Amino acid sequence: MRSVIDITDLTVSEIDSLMATASDIIARPDDYAEACRRKKLATLFFEPSTRTRLSFEAAMYELGGHVISVAGSDSSSAAKGESVADTARTVSTYADIIAIRHPKEGAALVAAQKATVPVINAGDGGHCHPTQTLADLLTIKREKGGFDGLTVGLCGDLKFGRTVHSLINALTRYGGLRFVLISPEELKLPGYVKKEALKNKGVPYEQTTDLASVMPDLDILYMTRVQRERFFNEEDYLRLKDTYILTPEKMKLAKKDMCVMHPLPRVNEISVAVDEDPRACYFKQVENGKYMRMALILMLLKEAGRI
Repeated sequence: MRSVIDITDLTVSEIDSLMATASDIIARPDDYAEACRRKKLATLFFEPSTRTRLSFEAAMYELGGHVISVAGSDSSSAAKGESVADTARTVSTYADIIAIRHPKEGAALVAAQKATVPVINAGDGGHCHPTQTLADLLTIKREKGGFDGLTVGLCGDLKFGRTVHSLINALTRYGGLRFVLISPEELKLPGYVKKEALKNKGVPYEQTTDLASVMPDLDILYMTRVQRERFFNEEDYLRLKDTYILTPEKMKLAKKDMCVMHPLPRVNEISVAVDEDPRACYFKQVENGKYMRMALILMLLKEAGRI
């Protein structure tokens, strides 16, 4: 049974096809209004979420389907000790497709191995978040027309940021890009991601702790929050959480057509004053995420012979 746990589960041609489908949904939404009629999506969210969970649910409703949901381990049999594997196998009898978010890395893979319907990873710990990456890719393509020749700055928590890890893995498959990795020393991109996604592929990159110094070079600035839930030490979190704050003053250093992105939620890392800047694209990401999830649900259900 085909599932999507990591962005690399999708080929480049499949990602391009998903973006084409999403663009068609945007242009002709009525043509898809009954595409998943009488089909059910189960959203199993064992970690807090607003955008991702509601985006999946809105996606299924707009395809004419239905949603059954678990929001939080306290409201499921996980509170009684049920394993992810058993939960996935059980829910497979109720739903045609599952979206799962879990704080433990690898949980989505376990669910996919035991489920009898397609499983979509909606975020597993600090590992990866493939549907956020699909939203990011569509946003970049719609704003920039493509990926070739772009200088992409990734700023903030590059150590625990699953969205960053997924995006790097996706973009490096297109080629022709350069990365600027901006973070405190303590939150640098993990060595294994750097080696596998950048060094082994010969992708040019630089690392810095100074956002302002590289702002003029960037075509994309991908901001991330320092994630309190990933820290074992509260003091470390408090010391690092406001390391980078994007303000209108810093935006003056950037290109006139630079695209500012953020997977959200934000805390303090982007001033609300930046929201009115035409280069702010993070709320466009939210909308693009819904369309890409619609496209992915359609693809997986078709491949599974359920529509």
